[in-house]
Amino acid sequence: MFLRHHSGRMVSLLILAGLALSARAGIGAEPENAVLPEESQAQRDQRMAWWREARFGMFIHWGVYAVPAGTYNDKQIPGIGEWIMNNGKIPVAEYRQYAKQFNPVKYDPDQWVRLAKKAGMKYIVITSKHHDGFALFDSKASDWNVVKATPYGKDLLKPLAEACKKYGLKLGFYYSQAQDWNNPGGAAVGGHWDKAQDGNMDDYIRNVAVPQVKEILSNYGPIAVLWWDTPENMNKERADMLLPLLKLQPGIIWNNRLGGGYKGDTETPEQHIPATGFPGRDWETCMTINDTWGYKSYDHNWKSSETLLRNLIDIASKGGNYLLNVGPTAEGEIPQEIVERLEEIGKWMAVNGEAIYGTSASPFKKLAWGRCTQKPGKLFLEVFDWPKGELVVPGLKNDVLSAYLLADREQKPLSVSPTEKGISVNVPENAPTPIASVVVLEIEGSPEIEQQPMITQAADGTISLPASEADIHGNAQYEKGENRDNIGYWTDKNAWVSWDFVLKTPGRFEVEITFACTDDEAGSEYTIAVGKEKVEGKVDGTNDWGNFVSRKIGTINLSAPGQFTLSVRPNSMPKGAVMNLKSVKLAP
Repeated sequence: MFLRHHSGRMVSLLILAGLALSARAGIGAEPENAVLPEESQAQRDQRMAWWREARFGMFIHWGVYAVPAGTYNDKQIPGIGEWIMNNGKIPVAEYRQYAKQFNPVKYDPDQWVRLAKKAGMKYIVITSKHHDGFALFDSKASDWNVVKATPYGKDLLKPLAEACKKYGLKLGFYYSQAQDWNNPGGAAVGGHWDKAQDGNMDDYIRNVAVPQVKEILSNYGPIAVLWWDTPENMNKERADMLLPLLKLQPGIIWNNRLGGGYKGDTETPEQHIPATGFPGRDWETCMTINDTWGYKSYDHNWKSSETLLRNLIDIASKGGNYLLNVGPTAEGEIPQEIVERLEEIGKWMAVNGEAIYGTSASPFKKLAWGRCTQKPGKLFLEVFDWPKGELVVPGLKNDVLSAYLLADREQKPLSVSPTEKGISVNVPENAPTPIASVVVLEIEGSPEIEQQPMITQAADGTISLPASEADIHGNAQYEKGENRDNIGYWTDKNAWVSWDFVLKTPGRFEVEITFACTDDEAGSEYTIAVGKEKVEGKVDGTNDWGNFVSRKIGTINLSAPGQFTLSVRPNSMPKGAVMNLKSVKLAP
């Protein structure tokens, strides 16, 4: 999709006061620009209100790359579908021939928008132009567009804009401002393999990107989001050519990928869910349903409805939005596997959407059985692992005014009682919704949570540190379900994990780590440390991400009782991922 380095596992708007664009206030310093006056926090909150309410949107990656669909010269080209021109180093003239086969006669924007709405999505962002430079609209700045270069010969964005207006969804445009492999000069910074790409990047920005962004912000009615990409190719001078165009759409939201030092309105983690979200910043995880953004005919590695729905819940519980991608075919159809999954999510959202829309992040540090979202006076407990009759809400000190199942239209009350561990809710024996059932607690005041005790040493002297109890620092996440109970999506060697524990009986302890890793991505080295005591290990291949093995990697000496922190930090990550970490155990 965006940045070239994708693992297989793996928007800021400046409000206008009148017609003037605003700069970010209170979210970090940005380059000075006379076009961008200050914006108050109240103005920002008002501008961002619909986006924070929405929580769920559809990303659409569509273009000429859907024609080769991952195959070039009878060979499957590794990587994501929309990068096939670059990954296959296809000459410009040859790639342009694919446009003659791009004829989306089955394109039904009305059906696309209805599908998004049925899934519970509140906005759509579509690739008006991706890195291959092909525009889905009639552009005067470049003939490399759907109207002039394809047999279809019609603007694809206008009917989508009309359908979004008809069904009440917000519309946003993705635009690759800093990477274009077809229009001369657009590939001047990286990704250059054909003399036809020769040119000056500044001229490309001035003569293609600027007029095209003006076109998409002028010709399609209200545009809610502008989704820039590949900021590493931009300097401030280039960004400043594009930034003033935002005044064409008062209230538009734009992301952190313009470049030139501009932070935008939203963070954009890609293909992963940040462990703690981005406190103080609006953010949005974008993610694929299989392993590609643009259509690939042979990518059938579909995430389950359960995984997708729990991702949505997890993201909402951390205060973020979920921008879930679909990649239509060259004929204009959304693959049936995607349709089925979105319809399944929609069934859950039709009953439980109150627990997602307009909510804020969980007040709990972690919950063993699921997630929590909140609104003033309400806690929504999204339970993944349904308990046997008693749901314990750890550390909650507030008076509970009422409790009920969100799926119960009659809202029959559930009995609640205090316990040493927090609040106990008596729940039915069977989960009303297998993937995630929602228990609503109406509480007195703002949530007050008492910190739970740390992990303590067992009677036999062992200290067990499971993934579910870890604190995750950086880009990794806890996975639960589908034979997963581990820290995964660990694709950042600067990310690390830790546990706090209480040691009662000192001594020398053998360190055992349980993990999984494919053979292709093995080789990462790591350090496990408790204070000044350290042991080092290397991740060997276990054949599959779900095939866990245990390895004893050395001993450490803890000479006095007390509270300790054990950390696992990568030293190297040569193959794109660290490991799936299930647990660490200290045995005397």
